[in-house]
Amino acid sequence: MMIETNQTSYQYQVLLPFEESYSHSAAKKWMEENWHTSFYYSIAYVMIIFSIKYLMTNSKPYSLSKLLLIWNTALAIFSITAFIRTVPEFVFSLNQGTYYAVCSSDFLTENKVSSLWTFLFVLSKLPEFGDTIFIVLRKQPLIFLHWYHHILTLIYSWYSFKEFTSSARAFVVMNTFIHSMMYSYYAFKAMKIRIPRFISVIITFLQICQMAVGCYVNYKVFEYIFSKDLPCGTSQTNVIVSSVMYFSYFYLFARFFYLSYLGKKQKSKRT
Repeated sequence: MMIETNQTSYQYQVLLPFEESYSHSAAKKWMEENWHTSFYYSIAYVMIIFSIKYLMTNSKPYSLSKLLLIWNTALAIFSITAFIRTVPEFVFSLNQGTYYAVCSSDFLTENKVSSLWTFLFVLSKLPEFGDTIFIVLRKQPLIFLHWYHHILTLIYSWYSFKEFTSSARAFVVMNTFIHSMMYSYYAFKAMKIRIPRFISVIITFLQICQMAVGCYVNYKVFEYIFSKDLPCGTSQTNVIVSSVMYFSYFYLFARFFYLSYLGKKQKSKRT
């Protein structure tokens, strides 16, 4: 939705050929017609990963080092590129004020670059299911947070894009920033490079911060819609679903952080 600002929208100086040819209306139409398939993909995902996990019970874990390196490097490059291409418009939106940043959908309708990379970001949530295939084939612990997070993020992001949800501006930039570090970290690990433990601690902590900011963004949208009765490019249903999702992520990531990094220290002190 259009919200008055000092400038129509952020103007990128350089557009790549595939960015120039992008049509936001075509992307929106495709998502309106296909977003519901995210439920089918999620069901298939759960069936596949737990079937593989069961079949691997009496089998030795696969190494998959080379494939893992290629996989994480590819996702790291995509995340870094998506962050670089979307963050300038996000900074511009913040300069226009919080209301514009969380309630204007101009970045999806008036800007080919940010709209395209938001669309690609949303689509990337499907191939990211592949992360879990590596986990079960390598017989690593498969925690609830991991597959719950993948499923809910896919369904929510596809549902949000069909509505051109305004709050997605902040969500995309935060997620691509975190994933840039996370997949780079895993790529270096796949290369057998020794990485200090505090790096994983920082990444997990930043994930918690991401969820806290997500909750704050939803709070501001709530405030503008319900308290100030201002027009906002996020539906009431969307902000409620998003709030539940981000709060559950915040709790689960905080719990994971405690059990992985703080709980172990306390336990070691008692023994």
